[in-house]
Formats: sequence, C-alpha cells, structure tokens
Amino acid sequence: MGSVQRAMRLLETVAAHPYGAPAKQLARETGLALPTAYHLLRTLVHEGYLRREKGLFHLGDATERLARSGAQQKRRSAVADTLAHWCDSLGVPVYYALYRDGEIEVMCVSDSRQAPAVEEWADFRETGHAHAIGQCLLSQLDEDARRDHLARYPVQPLTPYTVRDNDALLRRLARMRRMETAVERQEYAVGTVCAAIPITVGTTAATMAISLPAHQADRLLPAAQRLQAEIGRHLGALALSISI
Repeated sequence: MGSVQRAMRLLETVAAHPYGAPAKQLARETGLALPTAYHLLRTLVHEGYLRREKGLFHLGDATERLARSGAQQKRRSAVADTLAHWCDSLGVPVYYALYRDGEIEVMCVSDSRQAPAVEEWADFRETGHAHAIGQCLLSQLDEDARRDHLARYPVQPLTPYTVRDNDALLRRLARMRRMETAVERQEYAVGTVCAAIPITVGTTAATMAISLPAHQADRLLPAAQRLQAEIGRHLGALALSISI
C-alpha cells in the first residue's frame, strides 16, 4: 500500500509539471528518497503511466487512457442521473439506446417500483422490429442500412400485434416522418405500450423511450410529449454524452 501511495504522489507531481520534471526535483517535491523515487519512476515508465524524454518525466499514454475513462464514466453518470430525474417526474420508466456498429444497444434504463421497466424476454438487439426503441433507431437509418439490419435480424412474430414481415416493416418506416416519435402497442410484449423519441447528433442515431402498461395507454403520448420537451431543453448537454 505504501508503494502505491508513493507512486500516486509521483504521478500527481508529474501532472503538475506540463513540461516535465527531472527525478531529483520530483523526489524533493514528494519527499521521497532519491533511490525510491528512481525505482518508482522506472516502474511507472515501464507500465506506460509515465514517459521519459531527455531526462524529464511526463505523463504517459496509460495515464491519459485512465483520464479518458474517468471522463467517460462521468458522462455515463450524468446521463443516468438525467434519466432518473425524468423517471421520477414523469412517473414512467425511461430508456436510452443508440445504434452503433450495426447493433441496437440499450445503454441505460431508469425505472422504479411504481414504474417498472419492460422485462427483456426477447433480446432487444434481435427484435428491433417489434419495440419502439428499435423502430425509432431503424427509422433514422437509410434504406440500405435498414435492409442490412433486417437481413441479420429478420422480422419474427412475438405477439399477435407484431409487424408481419420485413417488407411490411420497411413500408411502415418509410411512411414515418423524419424525427417522428415511434409508437408500438403490444408488439413486443402483450400488455405493454411504448414510445421512442429520436435523437440524432452527427451520424449517431439514438433515442429516449418510455413504456407503460396497456391499461394506461392514454398516458403514453402525453408523457412522450413531455419527455420530448425535456430532451429539447437538455439536448446540448446530452449531445456530449450521446455515444457513451
């Protein structure tokens, strides 16, 4: 533990010198004996946390990766906090998903005991045709990308309300207006209705979605409209985290 603490003090001290610092200066500023500082500095260089150039020590690639990872985690936490706030204020579960590398990815879900999320009884990635999240994401793609997705994950019946086949789904998607909210009623799970609001930042297709029990279907569109207004107010901040 002592060695770890001393190594962390060295890293923090190097970080305070944007143009690098020699071992003797780092030892003096950290209060370490010079042989101890040399040993730790060599280890940190070997592991990629520091690099040495012309006798000066600088932060290395491994440290920069840690910093990027920490920033990414902070963005993820910010999105999760935002979804939790909307879940509480709207009284519905809220989902955040995006289309990345040809796949539907549900990145974050916020629900509560009073507003539980839909149980993923069939893989969301493979059943994009049946749920509002998938339909919303596919609607943001061009036709070639849609056909490619359906070639890998063809339409399959999940409930009596599921779209019949690939062509029927493609026709439905073609009729949707740009950035239109996608709504599905019991197509993924009997007894559940869902709405998904499209979000496009750059080339990334994303969505925020909600779900409700079918007997509360009259709440679906008003809640979706409120969520859309909230997204509009926070889109600038969300854009920074859209590809978490």
